[in-house]
Amino acid sequence: MRNLLRIRPKRRDAGPPNSAPVGAYRSASYLPLRPWQVRGRRFPTCRRGLDPAEVAAFLDRVAGDLAAAYAEVARSRDETARIKVALREWQSRQAPSMRDLAGRP
Repeated sequence: MRNLLRIRPKRRDAGPPNSAPVGAYRSASYLPLRPWQVRGRRFPTCRRGLDPAEVAAFLDRVAGDLAAAYAEVARSRDETARIKVALREWQSRQAPSMRDLAGRP
């Protein structure tokens, strides 16, 4: 009973219970699912379970959407890299003319 009545001081950095630490996106053990993992997932059946064909069709649909999302992320990364290279080249071409405008050697 004494333990229940004991008042503990609150920590300043303490968040709500079971919340992720501030600044953390995922735990180190979390690995994102790949489309082949979704397609290959099997569930145990029971007497009043789900229709296996319907579950398989849904998993195929989810895996297709996941594959499309991964492809879009890869395309976006490629485009970002291309834009960064173009920006660096443009900045390199502009640097001498900016010095001329400023009157510096």
